[in-house]
Amino acid sequence: MTSNLNPYISFDGNAREAMEFYRDALGGDLTVSTFGDMGDTGPAADKVMHSRLETPAGFQLMAADTPPGMEYRPGQNISISITGPAADAANLHRYWEALSAGGTINVPLEKQPWGDEMGACVDRFGIAWLVDIGTEDSAQ
Repeated sequence: MTSNLNPYISFDGNAREAMEFYRDALGGDLTVSTFGDMGDTGPAADKVMHSRLETPAGFQLMAADTPPGMEYRPGQNISISITGPAADAANLHRYWEALSAGGTINVPLEKQPWGDEMGACVDRFGIAWLVDIGTEDSAQ
């Protein structure tokens, strides 16, 4: 498996509705994980922590609801995501170092509750990036 580059959209509480719309429009398989799936029992438990649409044409679109405590910023609610397997970790770490250099690190590249290493940054040109390194047994 190789690494993938795709858009990652943040929504203000309607990520599931939007992703179901995109699935209906583009076709494909949609997977959705909620904050509750990761142990959150608060008011955001039913909101989307991560979703991925994979279409027959090979498109990938990822999305989530803006996490509690983070500001939703219309017009700035899309990132570029690079995801790959642990087997490609050296390249993914290299991408992270290069993209975050001179920018702002919002989430350090480190192990997350779902098992992957993930980091979020804004590069020196103002573009938001996510880098996710899957575990050997996780799907991207």
